[in-house]
This record gives sequence, C-alpha cells and structure tokens, in this order.
Amino acid sequence: MAVAARTDVTVDRLDVAAYTVPTDEPESDGTAEWTSTTIVVVEAHGGGEVGLGYSYAPAATAQLIDELLVDVVAEHDALAVTRAWAAMGRAVRNAGRPGLASEAIAAVDTALWDLKARLVGLPLATLLDAVRDTVPVYGSGGFTSYSDERLTGQLGGWARDGLRWVKMKIGREPDRDLERVRLVRAAIGPDTGLFVDANGALTRKQALWFAERYAEEQVCWFEEPVSSDDLAGLRLLRDRAPAGMEIAAGEYGYTLGYFEQMLEAGAVDCLQADATRCEGITGLLRVAALCEARSLDLSAHCAPSIHVHPCCAVPRLRHLEYFHDHVRLESLLFDGVLEPVDGALRPDLSRPGNGLELKRVDAERYAA
Repeated sequence: MAVAARTDVTVDRLDVAAYTVPTDEPESDGTAEWTSTTIVVVEAHGGGEVGLGYSYAPAATAQLIDELLVDVVAEHDALAVTRAWAAMGRAVRNAGRPGLASEAIAAVDTALWDLKARLVGLPLATLLDAVRDTVPVYGSGGFTSYSDERLTGQLGGWARDGLRWVKMKIGREPDRDLERVRLVRAAIGPDTGLFVDANGALTRKQALWFAERYAEEQVCWFEEPVSSDDLAGLRLLRDRAPAGMEIAAGEYGYTLGYFEQMLEAGAVDCLQADATRCEGITGLLRVAALCEARSLDLSAHCAPSIHVHPCCAVPRLRHLEYFHDHVRLESLLFDGVLEPVDGALRPDLSRPGNGLELKRVDAERYAA
C-alpha cells in the first residue's frame, strides 16, 4: 500500500523576545517578593504561518534560546514537534537541563505545537485530541502584601463571578494568617472552595498546626505547606492533614524525573505541573500520563492562556490556576485571551492553534 509523502514544511526561523510588565502593586507570598513579571515569547515561522509560545522566565532564557535552540529547530520538520523536543533536550545537556534550559525548551515547544496546529488548520485542542470542551479554573492571588480590603475584594469578586474555588497566599506572617483566612471565608461564603498556598514557607510542625486550624474554616487545599524539596515532609502532611484537605505541589518541576520522584514518595493528593517550566506541551502531556497511570489528578499551574488547549487533552485534569498576574499580563500582550464563563475556560475553536496573537505594538513598551 502506498504511503502518502511527508510534508516538506520546515521551521524557517524563531523570533525571540522578552517583556517585563510591572505588577499593579507590590506582591509577595510566603517566600518571595516581586514588582514585575517577565515573559519570554517565541514565534516559530514556517509554511506562511506563525506559532506562538512563551514561558514565564528571566530574560536570560531568551539568550539561551538564541544560543542553543534556534539552530536546532531551524529547518526542522514543522509537523514533527516531539522530535524537535527531543533534539532540544540533547542540545542543552551541558547547560544543565532543569531550570532556565527547561523553560527555554518550554517556550519553543509551545510555539511549535501552535505552528503545527495552524499549518493543518485546526484548533490546538482538536489537534491534541481533546477529552473535554471546557477547563475549570480557580482564582489565584490573595498575596501576603495585600491589604485586607484588597484580599477580600479580589477573592470575593471571583466567588461572585462564579469561580468554584479561590486561592490565597500565606506564610510570610504566620501569626496573621488565620485571621486572613477567616476574613476570606466570610467574603466568599460557605459554598466556594478555599485554597491556601504557603510556597514552602512553613516548617513541618507549623504546617501541621495550621492545617488543623484552617480545616475549621473549610480550607480544602494546602499547597506547598513545606518545601517541595522535602518529600518526606509533604508525605507527612498528606498522611496527617484533616479529612477533606488535600496536599498539593509540583509547580517547580522541570523534568519528568522530578514528578516521578514526587509521585513515588506519595507526597501529594493532586500533582501540579506548569507547561512553561516542564518543557512545554510535550512535557505536560508526559506528566499527565504519569498521573493517569497512578489514578491521580493533575492541576495546571498558572499561564492560563497557554494551558487551556492542552488541558482539554489531559484525561485526569482537576483544574487550571487562573493566576492574577498572568491573566493581567496576557490580556495586555495577546489578542485571543479567554475569560471564564460559569467557572471555566472554553477554547475558541473558531481560531486555529492556541488562538493567541501577539499585540506587537503594545508589547514593545515592555521590551526587556
């Protein structure tokens, strides 16, 4: 039987740029403070189409892409994305694959998937063989730097808009956190799920004590109560947390081995992964396969505009983080950004690829 000839469409070039957008006010969590967010954007050209991808990473990531990945991807078969992903992994071996190198691969990989979808004229969710039409989201912000008024206004607003869950940061001033949680519970009412995220700021003993207190306010999700490097500590919290409270972590995973270790340790009730860190859509789908093999749910971390299409193809998806900073930044830089309806994002299937277009003129004012 004759086999159809392969396409001869190749990747012509990659354009790479970094943009730094100030936050709307100073922000902090349990372990970090910041006043801006940097995004590295990649545009992959080929066959008269342009695919867009990005990573939330330092501007140095753009230089790494230019030095190590542009030549690897140039002239590559534009429909063979996984092959390009593997080649990029080999190219960064001596640079140290976790960290910036993985974030660089992530930005290019998502751009290549977008390009492939545009070349075949399909929405990315359709190309990836979606198993759902919508992606449930939870509102995420509630920074430790916020006033009580801003905190309750933001999370209460999401609850009124129909989001089923909201998340706040804790851990910078533990002595104040219980009162902050109580204020938020009053603002969101009894029917909205409340998540807390310590970003690894607490000791095991502190986390155990707070877990009991937070359970009294119906907190149902405790994210990174201790450092994600402390797998034994996460497992301890998972085993001893009150009924109805799940332990979550995984957002700092870059390579598959990291997630495998976390799952083998039984460290989480729900695993998190971030396509802008775990080497793109290709990496995210591999993490999703690990979760499916263990009958465990996956929650996508941040970057809602880049996650919504691949999340439609994740069999055991819990939800997607609708993170305040990224929602704001993506609306400033891209056309095609989605807004939640009935607590979920629905991909626009009338647009090819991921549906995003860079607002080039608007973006230039934030060039890093």
